[in-house]
Amino acid sequence: MLNKLAQTVIQIGNWFKQLQVRQFLSVIAIGLILLNVTPAPDRASKATIDKLDRLVHQENPDRPKTTAEWQQQAREVKGKPEERIERIGEQSADAVKEFGQMYPDVAKRSANELEKSVENN
Repeated sequence: MLNKLAQTVIQIGNWFKQLQVRQFLSVIAIGLILLNVTPAPDRASKATIDKLDRLVHQENPDRPKTTAEWQQQAREVKGKPEERIERIGEQSADAVKEFGQMYPDVAKRSANELEKSVENN
């Protein structure tokens, strides 16, 4: 009985040793992978940045699109609540107008897709 208990303790000890070795090897493997993988892709080229800027500002160049532009505009109207409200109203009207122009096309495409899915079922 005592012999069987000792063998069980030894087996459990060996199992823990193997487990620790496996954990150690897995940590080393993960570390090597992380060291060899580039965390961020290369920076975008100047041409790509220029193209994205043109796309962002193609709709209405007067309305701010980026966070920096919004912050600049906020600094311009700081302490001028009337001008700020006027700009908010103008920009809201522009946004609703843009959405209104975009909505019929989206609704038409959605209706076509719905008809296709109904026909397929």
